[in-house]
Amino acid sequence: MTLNFTYMLISAYMNNLGSRIEILKLIAHPARIAILDELAKGVKCVSDLEEFLELSQSNVSQHLSALKHSGLIDYFIDGRLRCYFLKNPLVPDILAILKKDYPSQLPGPECCPVTKKGKYHGERKR
Repeated sequence: MTLNFTYMLISAYMNNLGSRIEILKLIAHPARIAILDELAKGVKCVSDLEEFLELSQSNVSQHLSALKHSGLIDYFIDGRLRCYFLKNPLVPDILAILKKDYPSQLPGPECCPVTKKGKYHGERKR
């Protein structure tokens, strides 16, 4: 592999990773998580989300706008209502990871091969 080709691969990987990080940063808001969770259950209009979240219409609309701009959700118009739905198929998987119960503490040091001084006393496999 040439150095230029390697650089192009790394650059493409970082760009892809960067967009995923931006999506996670966008989702990292309690109201947006709640909106996505409700939309995972089915199509909702703004008034449904207002009632459920107990937020103002303008606040809900701001969150919906950010989520739509990122490509996570979209909407259709039904009469005078804007009805929102999930557009990105990965959203339910992300929500499932966020809802999963994880142990409140990490495993104790007895399970780890590294001592307090950072030395490994076992065999190294190469």
